Amino acid sequence: MNIKILVATHKEYPMPADPAYFPIHAGAALHAPLPYTGDDTADNISAKNKNFCELTALYWAWKNLDCDFLGLVHYRRHFAGKQQGKTQFDRIITTAELETLLAQVPLIMPKKRNYFIESNYSQYVHAHHAEDLAVTQAVISEKYPEYLPAYNKVMKRTTGYRFNMCIMRKDLLDNYCSWLFDILFEVEKRLDISNYSTYDARVFGFISERLLDVWVEKNHPPMKTLPLLNLESQHWGKKICNFMLRKLSGGKWGKNK
Repeated sequence: MNIKILVATHKEYPMPADPAYFPIHAGAALHAPLPYTGDDTADNISAKNKNFCELTALYWAWKNLDCDFLGLVHYRRHFAGKQQGKTQFDRIITTAELETLLAQVPLIMPKKRNYFIESNYSQYVHAHHAEDLAVTQAVISEKYPEYLPAYNKVMKRTTGYRFNMCIMRKDLLDNYCSWLFDILFEVEKRLDISNYSTYDARVFGFISERLLDVWVEKNHPPMKTLPLLNLESQHWGKKICNFMLRKLSGGKWGKNK
């Protein structure tokens, strides 16, 4: 199997030594060079990185890399394998493990996050801007109406895949990316983000996290889920506090911070 797992990064960082992993400088068109392949050559959207986040790396690989399976992880977030070791890096899933899994299913996703007291919709609008999802829903309704029931179902759930992480057989990824970027580029035309904070301006990366769930819900590809491995502290106390404050304030607290 020719497996390529993009490791999206914006800074120098220790990278897995396993040959399946492909470090890529996301947003290379906007920053000083790093000792990794940049997403700013050939067919690319690297200059959109402030709004599309790691999707600029995914777009580049979709258009320019030849492989059987293509995946996306982050420099500090990976899929966990079964192996144990002295460091977190020792727990990152290996090529050998991936080949076994991908011989069985064409898609690997991270285990879902559960918001418990929030739906995917309410969690988004409390943390970001409701208009983002309103425009996205309108675009789906116009361009891909067959996906609208899946979109509405996903928005009502309290669980969802996050971080745009996946490993997918290339033909499925072609289908997914064609659908995803067609929607996002249309939303980009319609959505005014001129007054968004730097954080909320990452809007198309945030929207795409929800759209991956929608695509999976509609197409039902055979899949397996793996635990998410974080290489850095997650500061869960602070995250939970911020989550509750946004919930109690109706989303007003913390906006544009």
